[in-house]
Amino acid sequence: MSAPERIPPRSVTTDGVTTDRLLAEGELTVVGRIREASNAALYCTVTHDGRQAACVYKPVAGERPLWDFPDGTLAGREVAAYLVSEATGWDLVPPTVLRDGPYGEGMVQLWIEAVPGAELLALVDQEEPSPGWKAIGLADVGEDRTALLVHADDQRLRRLAVLDAVINNADRKGGHLLPAADGHLYGIDHGVTFNAENKLRTLLWGWAGDPLPEEAVTVLGHLREQLKEGGTLAERLTGLITTAELDATRARVDALLTSGAHPEPSGEWPAIPWPPV
Repeated sequence: MSAPERIPPRSVTTDGVTTDRLLAEGELTVVGRIREASNAALYCTVTHDGRQAACVYKPVAGERPLWDFPDGTLAGREVAAYLVSEATGWDLVPPTVLRDGPYGEGMVQLWIEAVPGAELLALVDQEEPSPGWKAIGLADVGEDRTALLVHADDQRLRRLAVLDAVINNADRKGGHLLPAADGHLYGIDHGVTFNAENKLRTLLWGWAGDPLPEEAVTVLGHLREQLKEGGTLAERLTGLITTAELDATRARVDALLTSGAHPEPSGEWPAIPWPPV
């Protein structure tokens, strides 16, 4: 019997149907646990019809209770974030499905092998960012010293900042940014998203208050149509997030289109996640 064909990430993600079927119907084999994760996250392989890919499986049973999100809903929110990403056409979130696995229902997401050395975030000993960088804020680096935390002025990050504003991402850390070998950038870990209250916490504040790029306005317009009652995206999100959260998502898209600008910190909630990486 021949070994299964191993699928590189981008060659799979260019065919969403194939990827979703592989993840949803394939045989999951647990290889090990990702110890850095705050909730149970298992590194697996998934095999189907002679194809194989690495993936992450996060069982609902391994989710830690949170005071501001209903218990057992984080896996569904990860899938919802993927569906919104897919609707933008930007391919920002790896393919993600909700399915049964060895430890019960959970989300299964295509594994992305990040390329080390891609400079997206930095701490600099200066008051203003250099060309090609955007300021996030001052960070305490110990010994009564501070440094300027910056992120790259990168179109890929800017698209992700727009997505985060739509899904109300409460935890966009540096470790959640995965640059792939082909130059594509993915964002992962979207369990704490879609809250009906404003909880946007991110490291991507460099464009706060700046006008949205034309492409973002176009994408948001398409999202508005798809999120209308009976719209394709609205139907797909039903059951993954609550009715109130779906209404709040519509309101955030409307607010972005009305303002025409990237959101700014509200002051009602810590703007930067901790720890930031």
